[in-house]
Amino acid sequence: MTALEIAMAGCLAFGHPTGNYYEAITTHSGLQVIHADGAVTLRLREERRERREEPGATLDIISLKDEYYPFEVVRHVRVWNDCAAVETWAEIRHSEPGPVRLVRADSFAAPVAATSDVVRVLSLTGTAKNEANVSRSSVGNGQTVELVSRAGTRNAWEANAAMMVEFGDDVGEERGKVLGVALEWPGNSCRRVRRNWDGSRTEVFAGVDMTTGPYTLDPGVTFTTPKAILVWSENGRGEVSRTYHRWARRHLMPHGYDLHPVLLNSWEGSYFSFTERTLLDMMDGVKEMGGEMFVLDDGWFGRGKFARDEKNKAKAGLGDWCVNKAKLPHGLGWLADEAERRGLKFGLWVEPEMANTNSWLYEEHPDRILSEAGRPPICGRGKSQVVLDFCNPAVRDNLFGQLDAVYAEIPSLAYVKWDCNANIWNPGSPYLAADRQPNLWYDYAKGYLELLKRFRAKRPRVMVQACASGGGRMDFGSLRYADEFWPSDCTDPYRRIFIQWGCSQFYPASAMACHVTASPNHQTKRETPLKYRFDVAMTGRLGFELHPKDMTAEEIAFAKAAVADYKRIRPVVQRGDLYRLVSPYEKPLAALMYASEAKDAAAVFALGLKIDGGRTETLKLRGLDTDARYSVREINCGGRLHLVGGARFIASVTGRDLMERGLDITLFGEYDSAVFEICKNEQSR
Repeated sequence: MTALEIAMAGCLAFGHPTGNYYEAITTHSGLQVIHADGAVTLRLREERRERREEPGATLDIISLKDEYYPFEVVRHVRVWNDCAAVETWAEIRHSEPGPVRLVRADSFAAPVAATSDVVRVLSLTGTAKNEANVSRSSVGNGQTVELVSRAGTRNAWEANAAMMVEFGDDVGEERGKVLGVALEWPGNSCRRVRRNWDGSRTEVFAGVDMTTGPYTLDPGVTFTTPKAILVWSENGRGEVSRTYHRWARRHLMPHGYDLHPVLLNSWEGSYFSFTERTLLDMMDGVKEMGGEMFVLDDGWFGRGKFARDEKNKAKAGLGDWCVNKAKLPHGLGWLADEAERRGLKFGLWVEPEMANTNSWLYEEHPDRILSEAGRPPICGRGKSQVVLDFCNPAVRDNLFGQLDAVYAEIPSLAYVKWDCNANIWNPGSPYLAADRQPNLWYDYAKGYLELLKRFRAKRPRVMVQACASGGGRMDFGSLRYADEFWPSDCTDPYRRIFIQWGCSQFYPASAMACHVTASPNHQTKRETPLKYRFDVAMTGRLGFELHPKDMTAEEIAFAKAAVADYKRIRPVVQRGDLYRLVSPYEKPLAALMYASEAKDAAAVFALGLKIDGGRTETLKLRGLDTDARYSVREINCGGRLHLVGGARFIASVTGRDLMERGLDITLFGEYDSAVFEICKNEQSR
């Protein structure tokens, strides 16, 4: 069985061919409608099928029409030649005399021809500062496991828009049958896995969540479902993850194979309390440590009584995108020039989707926010945060113009951190008609993506981080236009081990922004060694979120050496294949490695949790050339060596030995960690 076979089965399942409504909703139909005349059945028949050869892929287009109603579904199935990932989506349109209501319009819905007595669903769930917890649920006979997210914006928290379905009781990292199903979508979503009464049939669904009401589709308008990305593996969860990572780097992310820079973000180093001098000092500090970019976070904008400053903090200014001259008298262009003078690139934080009720925008244009008629708005952060009406093209145009003027002041702009700190708590759009209000959730997400696409088209080389109070925008929909996401506002390395472990199930290391922060940690107050903080952050895109002036000379020296080590292994971390060796859910440590596609380099990380005394572990590596010889060197040591026997360097060992016999290491006590750089020897190349 392949992902293509599963996807093609889904084409037949989209609208039950018998037209029996009861049979359609109790088997595997992914499409349910209420026609203009009130009828609820579909009798879809295939009209034509077309195959197109695309650069690097094959696209099948299957057109289906109802045999009575002027209602059409066009299914698309794209197979990539260089990785075992399949994209599938549908376009739905009609020419009935009035609107049709879509009760369900899944991107993917199909039976899976994999028989097993045990079916489990792996998903990522969590909340702010506790994202991406790995959860596995059994699907019993006659049961449905449903994963739903209905926040409207920060949807990756509650239930990430990706899952794995495991067939069998012995599925692991490198064994077992697994189906990966992920949506390229940042909005409300629903994924379901259902088994029939005797367990002989498993059905899988994924698409936009329509619990809030059917989507009203007017004649002549096309409703396009999000893409579902399918991956099938006979060799366990790890292969599914590696396929998603390759697909994302090669075919999704704007700069998938560019190396992401080591940066310093100003947030935890200063919060709202900064001056130009503060920022210049941060630039000097990150430059000394080998950093490559400085990013100015929240607190730079607003004017007059609504200025975003130490007094107002998060209570004011959102929606008023102009520089706070009282705080930054020389402006953003001058700051960017100062960064460039130090050899640093410059980035900027924005929160485009939001406004404050304490803002000139809200005072002058209250109709631009999402609100329910007759109800006072529910406000979020700072008791004043509300969400703009992205269903309205005029609102998006105005916002784009404001921000574009800000960006124009920074010709060298290299990075934008796009934040989002509220859910859609006021689900009403002044732009949409009364009978179209349930369309809000889908239309809002499409508006968000349209703005990102528009930004990307005008500034194709500017990197974008998708942030939403942490990992709320950890999804493939955002990564179509963004280069990375912020996994969590929790920067405690102990917690980040679990958060980043969860992220890695679907998302590549280059997309995970991982920062070294102060100790005690600002969120958990946990104290951890600087080496530990570095080692955890080096498993993704390394950065800083602190003020270098608060570091000692010894810490600066250590950081400088650690950044140099990271830059050397950065290509294999950000572009390599991930192998998860030891799970933190099973043992008091996490171990993972990245191996280059050419199998000539690797990086291995062993990250201790709460270990009493010492713990010796044999790490059986993966992804190496069996017959080649490699050197192994511990890096970022911090004065303690972790190879059993006390060596720092192994001059020559075969890939077979590293994979079959393994690498023996010892971690000493809690919050200890080790990093190893592995290189193929010259004679083996």
